[in-house]
Amino acid sequence: TQCISGCMCPAGLVLDGNGGCVHEEECPCIHNEAMYQPGEKINVDCNTCVCKNRKWECTEDQCLGTCAVYGDGHYNTFDDKRFSFNGNCEYTLVQDHCGKSGIPNGTFRVITENIPCGNTGTTCSKSIKVFLEVRIYELILGEEHISVVKRGQDDKVPYTVRYMGMYLVIETTSGLILTWDKKTSIFIKLSPDFKGQICGLCGNYDGNGINDFTTRSQSVVENVLEFGNSWKVSSTCPDAYSIKDPCSTNPYRKSWSEKQCSIINSNVFAACHSQVEPAKYYQACVTDACACDTGGDCDCFCTAVAAYAQACSAVGVCVAWRSPSICREF
Repeated sequence: TQCISGCMCPAGLVLDGNGGCVHEEECPCIHNEAMYQPGEKINVDCNTCVCKNRKWECTEDQCLGTCAVYGDGHYNTFDDKRFSFNGNCEYTLVQDHCGKSGIPNGTFRVITENIPCGNTGTTCSKSIKVFLEVRIYELILGEEHISVVKRGQDDKVPYTVRYMGMYLVIETTSGLILTWDKKTSIFIKLSPDFKGQICGLCGNYDGNGINDFTTRSQSVVENVLEFGNSWKVSSTCPDAYSIKDPCSTNPYRKSWSEKQCSIINSNVFAACHSQVEPAKYYQACVTDACACDTGGDCDCFCTAVAAYAQACSAVGVCVAWRSPSICREF
């Protein structure tokens, strides 16, 4: 708060931080280094906060959980566990059919296909499959179009498709929302009703990131390769393995990558730095920009910065970072 008690003010009044004296209930509130007057409202995720008596009073609605997958195999689970995993195969991101703890037969399953995006062993998500209503509907999302395969006689379409700028959004009646940039970024939102009922590379959504590395056989492991490989769709795919740091493999790209990605640490995102730690996003950006050495390097850079911008937006900080010279939207 900007208000402080001071001998310059009459009894019952406090300094407002601008040289004036006000009643305590007239003091402003601070959010993301910006000042808000009493009665003003802000939105934080799905909740609304009102400035009152120098403090924020917020609703306590349960918000949708979010799993993010972007760039060169970077994952942020529903329970906010971050890890990197590279594998050249199809993998289950999330499903609600998880043996004893899951919903019988399941209502949805999201699969991503990873393909090489450079010569260093790195992979990127390039296509997505969404199965709905116990596999009655199969949505195949490609860079150019969506195809739908329907099996069975169900007349109620359990999803809607819309476009928001550069993003494709699929919203299902069961409580799943998938947002895709048609390149390498996937954001999956789930209703709180699914807490503890799901499994896959996005974790189990039980509020505890420690047990997110739960394999297909429902055992909790520590090794990310063991965890990731267990969620291969096809057993004929080769197991993923640890890869060398792309910036060491491609040292000629390191300085370019660091310069480009420095926008994350710059004043452009200053309002977000105190809300979302930028270090891991910056490092992921540098790694991806080094790795994409066979074309599409700007896509990898833009995807990495967009992931940080999305995380900022989720906590109420919207940053206009794109420009005609930096990742402009078409």
